[in-house]
Amino acid sequence: MIRTRVGRALIAGVVLAGGAVGLHAQTAAMASPIATPANASGLQRLLDAELARFPGVAGVWVKHLTTGEEAGVRADDGFNSASVIKIPVMLQAMQQADAKRLALSDRVTIAPADYVGGTGIFRYNDGGLQPTLRDVLLQMIITSDNTATDLAIARVGGVGAVNAWLAQLGYGTTLKLNYTVRDVFAKRAALPQGSDPTEHTRSDRGYWLGEMTPRATGRMLEAIQRCADGTAAAPAIASKESCTDMMRMLRAQQLGVRRLPHFLGVPVAHKTGDFPPVVANDVGVIFARSGPIVVSFFSNSITGQYAEAEDRIGRIAQLIVEYFDGNR
Repeated sequence: MIRTRVGRALIAGVVLAGGAVGLHAQTAAMASPIATPANASGLQRLLDAELARFPGVAGVWVKHLTTGEEAGVRADDGFNSASVIKIPVMLQAMQQADAKRLALSDRVTIAPADYVGGTGIFRYNDGGLQPTLRDVLLQMIITSDNTATDLAIARVGGVGAVNAWLAQLGYGTTLKLNYTVRDVFAKRAALPQGSDPTEHTRSDRGYWLGEMTPRATGRMLEAIQRCADGTAAAPAIASKESCTDMMRMLRAQQLGVRRLPHFLGVPVAHKTGDFPPVVANDVGVIFARSGPIVVSFFSNSITGQYAEAEDRIGRIAQLIVEYFDGNR
């Protein structure tokens, strides 16, 4: 049943939400409960109620790019980025291409030594494959290819260069790339015999590929979308051509069908990040009938069934779209 905006505005609940405690907050701090303010918006009440029911620690930031209405829960807490950190790597490569420091048409030779395990398709090919750099970025996004990710990180200058660039953009305390994917796998492989990599991923930031806050991630997506549709305030985050290309990549996403897009009948441009059974993230732009909606959803320390957590992300996205679209 589609709820009316008035009905949704009456949704009440207690939110398990932390304050704006930054990337180095502890999980316990992120889970500190606070009551929903009496004057909270309908959107805020909706998010509070839904995240209080989520089977794990979750954070979200939502903004309707036409009306400007926004709300969040734990929006400024740091979460395990998993593969969502690949969005900043894509953006940095596009900026360098705009500045003629990289050429997206250049061929990248992938040697067998370059292959990284986990998600992606490049590692299933014979050594010597020569995709373009744009192809590498595309696979990093749509299949979350880990080989492509490490190649892209190297092309933009390495982990240190990514973080220095993020700091220049003003994201220094909210978005961070910790390692290459190969380094994360090596750290997990070096754990003492009998150690559970899942528990380390749940509680030890030293095993996180990156760290991101929902709001900062959403702001970056907003900047890319506003650049692509021509509504960005100057200067835009990249050229309009590059922003349009990035949104095309995000709209071609092959993963996460049970998350943001699961129950929607409108297009979604998004990027997932996961480490089952404890991390399930999805961030993107939903092209609702009422206008584009940025949804930046992170969840760490999932305690219930992983599939249930994925479905909950999809249901929350559905409620957000219904809130803004009403009976359109």
